[in-house]
Amino acid sequence: MHVPPPPAEERCALCQRMLGRRVEWHHVVPKSEGGRATVPVHPICHRTIHATVSNVDLARVYPTIEALLEREDIRRFLSWVDDKPPDFHAPTRRKSG
Repeated sequence: MHVPPPPAEERCALCQRMLGRRVEWHHVVPKSEGGRATVPVHPICHRTIHATVSNVDLARVYPTIEALLEREDIRRFLSWVDDKPPDFHAPTRRKSG
């Protein structure tokens, strides 16, 4: 299925950078936990969310983007990705431990 690119003025819900050609839709509360609402995010931002926080914790502890932004590891990622182009990609490391 081909999904048209988002309007140029759209920004990633996590990092607030302009969206690029590839956009993914993040369930703020995971579908597996009963969530329905989605927000547009870069693929690297989406993978970072899921590599950092479990679906159960996304639903119970971080049920909003604002709550996610309170995590130090998410803030470090956002600082690192801030100056990258919209379609930037890099391997995503899972949280250890």
